[in-house]
Amino acid sequence: MGPVAEPAVAPTPLLDVSHLTRIYPMGSEEVAALRGVDLTVWPGESVAIMGPSGSGKSTLLHLLGLLDRPTAGSYRFAGVDTDTLTDDKLATLRNRAIGFVFQSFNLVAGESALDNVAAPLVYAGVKHRERQARARQALERVGLGDRLTHDPSQLSGGQRQRVAIARAIVTRPPLLLADEPTGNLDSVASADILGLLDELHGSGLTVMTITHDADIAAHAHRVLHMADGRVVREDRKVAA
Repeated sequence: MGPVAEPAVAPTPLLDVSHLTRIYPMGSEEVAALRGVDLTVWPGESVAIMGPSGSGKSTLLHLLGLLDRPTAGSYRFAGVDTDTLTDDKLATLRNRAIGFVFQSFNLVAGESALDNVAAPLVYAGVKHRERQARARQALERVGLGDRLTHDPSQLSGGQRQRVAIARAIVTRPPLLLADEPTGNLDSVASADILGLLDELHGSGLTVMTITHDADIAAHAHRVLHMADGRVVREDRKVAA
């Protein structure tokens, strides 16, 4: 008799969301920004979230990014029940496992590109020499190896967003959340940044993008359409 085959191990979703709800108090009333969202995202996927203003897409991104807690429902990140984590443990998980890219870049003026990119590693407790080396590698990866000492004011909009992307990936997270990443860029710089995000996704990074632009959403393999705090439709790209 030959060797007994090991039982197959079911893969673990990177994000596993069930009935996620977020209600905000507004004076004597309550506003439901999310109304029971169910979502599963697997490692290596590329997902876009679309919807009009007020649809709940930014609220969902904040919850998925562990920047806020849900009012109800469950959220498991790589198998970890985030509802059981303390604020400190949530902050640690967010720092190590999630990279953020925002429309407004959120770079620190007066600090070099290298120091901006290295900042998340300070909070992660990485020693100075390694911080500098990893920040340099991240900037080289986004094509800015010759801009290490430049202040954000010395960079174009596209270059600033590349610095922001380098900062997002410097901790080597499995997930990148991008909120309108090309909103402040012209068409040429936008195409450049989308190409870079496609390249990062191609290397195995899970990428989720908030956008109102169908052309940007078309880069994703899955597009979730939101309205009134719910996912109302999902489109999937058909493989060629």
